[in-house]
Amino acid sequence: MPTDPRLLGGLDLLTAIVQTGSFVRAGARLGLTQSGVSRAIARLEQRVGVRLFDRNARAVNLTDEGRRFHEQVAPLVASLEDAVDSAAGAAGKVRGRLRINVDHVSARYLIAPRLAPFLAAYPELEVEVAVRERIGNLVSEGFDAAVWFGEPAPSGLVARRLLDTRVVTCASPAYLSRHGRPRRPQDLARGHVGIHFRDPRTGLPFDWEFHRGRQRVRVSVGGRLVVNDVATAIGACAGGYGIAQPLELSVGELLRDGTLVELFPRWQDERFPVYMFYPSRALAPAKLRAFTDFMVRSSRPAARSDLGLRGSSPG
Repeated sequence: MPTDPRLLGGLDLLTAIVQTGSFVRAGARLGLTQSGVSRAIARLEQRVGVRLFDRNARAVNLTDEGRRFHEQVAPLVASLEDAVDSAAGAAGKVRGRLRINVDHVSARYLIAPRLAPFLAAYPELEVEVAVRERIGNLVSEGFDAAVWFGEPAPSGLVARRLLDTRVVTCASPAYLSRHGRPRRPQDLARGHVGIHFRDPRTGLPFDWEFHRGRQRVRVSVGGRLVVNDVATAIGACAGGYGIAQPLELSVGELLRDGTLVELFPRWQDERFPVYMFYPSRALAPAKLRAFTDFMVRSSRPAARSDLGLRGSSPG
C-alpha cells in the first residue's frame, strides 16, 4: 500500500494529543481546527486499522492498541524531528516543549529551585513539570524524561544517577524541650512520638531504620500521625508534634537555621538516590540533552551540601 503523505502529520498530531490530553489543545498547537484534528485522526486510524482513542465529552484517552502504537512511533517521530533540525543546521537548537515526570520531593526540592537558570538559558524552550504518584510509562504518556527518588525498577529506560541524599532523623527544639532528647535510636521506642510516612508502593508506613556502617537498627516508634506528603511531615515536625525522618535534601535549610535538630548524626548511612530516566534513543533531542546535562551539573552542589551538614554531636 503506498504511503499517504499525510501520515507523518497524523503521527505528529497523535503525539500532540497525547501530550496535551485534548483534541482542541493539540489543534491549537499545530494550527488545526477541531474538525481538522478529528478528520486527521480518522485517516490515521483507517490507515493503521485500529481505533487509537476513546473519546467522550470529558476526556480523550489512548486505547490499548493506541498506546502500543504510540510507544512504537514516538521515538521515531522524535528522531525524525531531530534529523530535520540537523539537516537544517539546527542540531544544537534547544526549543519546543519538554515534559518532565517527577515525584513530589524531586519537584519541590530538586527541580523547582533550578528551573529559573535553565529556562533563562533556553528562551525558546517550554517546560511542563507533572508531579505524579507513580512514574508510569514515559513514552505512551508523552514524557521526555522523569526525575525520581529510589532505586530504578527494571525497564527499557535509561537510568542516570544524579545524587544521593541522607535520611535524617530530626525534631524541633520545642519537641525536645517537652520530651527530652533521645541519645540513641533505641530510645525512640520509649515514649517518643513519630511522624510516619506512608510508602506509596505498599500503602503502609515506612519502617524506622538506622544505618551506621554495616549496622542496621530497626525501631518501633509510636505516634498517631501518618502522612503521604513530605511537606506535611516537615511542617508537623517543625511545629513540634513529633520526630520525623525526611530526606536531607528537603530539610537542609531548616537544619542550618536551627528550626530542626538532627538527633543521630552518627547514624547517617541510610541514603536515597535520585535518578533521571529517559527513553533510550539513538538520537536524543537537543532539549533532552540540555536538560540532562543541566540536571547532572546542578545536582552536584546538592550532593555536596549533604556532606556539609554532618556533625559530631551524640548519636
